Amino acid sequence: MRRLIPTGEAARPVAFAEVPQPVPGPDEALVKVEAFAPNRGETFLLEHPRPELLPGKDIAGLVVQPAADGSGPGIGTRVVGHPAQGGWAEYAAVPTHSLAVLPDGIDSVRAAALPLAGITALRLLRTAGSPAGRRVLLTGASGGVGHYVTELAVGAGAELTAVTATPARGERLEEFGARVVHDVAAAHGPFDIVLESAGGPDLPVALSRVRPGGTLVWFGQASRTPVTLDFFHLLSGPERVTIQHFHYAGAPYGSDLAALVTLVERGRLHPEIGRTSDWAETADTLVDLRERRIRGKAVLTTGATR
Repeated sequence: MRRLIPTGEAARPVAFAEVPQPVPGPDEALVKVEAFAPNRGETFLLEHPRPELLPGKDIAGLVVQPAADGSGPGIGTRVVGHPAQGGWAEYAAVPTHSLAVLPDGIDSVRAAALPLAGITALRLLRTAGSPAGRRVLLTGASGGVGHYVTELAVGAGAELTAVTATPARGERLEEFGARVVHDVAAAHGPFDIVLESAGGPDLPVALSRVRPGGTLVWFGQASRTPVTLDFFHLLSGPERVTIQHFHYAGAPYGSDLAALVTLVERGRLHPEIGRTSDWAETADTLVDLRERRIRGKAVLTTGATR
C-alpha cells in the first residue's frame, strides 16, 4: 500500500512510499482511509522526524477488517478515527476505543476534520468549566480548535472574544457570535476564563485580562516563542489568578468522537475546512498549514471518499 513518510525537507515534508499493509492488534480495526486531516503541530514534528514517526492522527474511512477481540464496529462500517499515528496512508490500524460510527449524512471530508481539534475543544471547555454566562477570551482562534471552541462556547451561552491575526480569519467566528479583535492587547477584560494558545509575549498580556479569581488555561504555544512571566508584574495584576496547563491527550477517544459526530449531525457544530485536496498535494498543504496560509482545517482525500 501507499503511505506518506517524512523526508526531513522543509519544502516537501512528506513523500509517498510503498509499504506493507498494517497488521491490526486484537483490539484494532483495519480502516481503509478515505480522508485525513493534518494538524499544524504535526508539521513541527516533521521538521526533525524520528525514524519511527508515521504521521497521521485524524482519519475517516471504512472498516475492512473488524477487531479480532469483537470490540468496535463491524466490516463495512463508515467511521471516524483518532489513531496514535499512521493515518496518512491507504490503510490504518485504529484502536476500537478511538473510533466512532458515522451516519450517512456526514461525509468523510467533514468527519476527518473532527478528531484532534474537536476533541481538544471539548476537553478544553470541560477543563475550563461551564462557559454559560461567562466572559471568555480565546487567543489563536482562527485554527481548527479555535473554530470549534468558539461555536461550542457561544452556543453554550458564553460572551466570547476571539483573537485572530487578520479580519478575514475572524469572519466565520463573528458569524458564530464572537467578538473578534486582532491583537490580544485590544481585548477588553476582565475575563472569567482565558484560553491561551499563542504563548510568547501574548500570554502575559492575556493573563493581565483575567479577573480576580479567574482562570487562564494554557493549551498551546503556536508562536513557538518561549513565555517569560515577570513575577512582580504578575503580583500587580489580577489577584488569585489560576494558571492551568492543558493537554488534550488521554484515550479513550471514542465517546468524544461520537459526541462530535452527534453535534455535527444536529447542526450544532460546523467544521471549518479551508482546503480540500487530493493527497498527492499533501506536501504543499503541510507547508501552507505550517505557515498559517489555511484558515480552519485542511483535509486530504485518497480517492475513495464518499
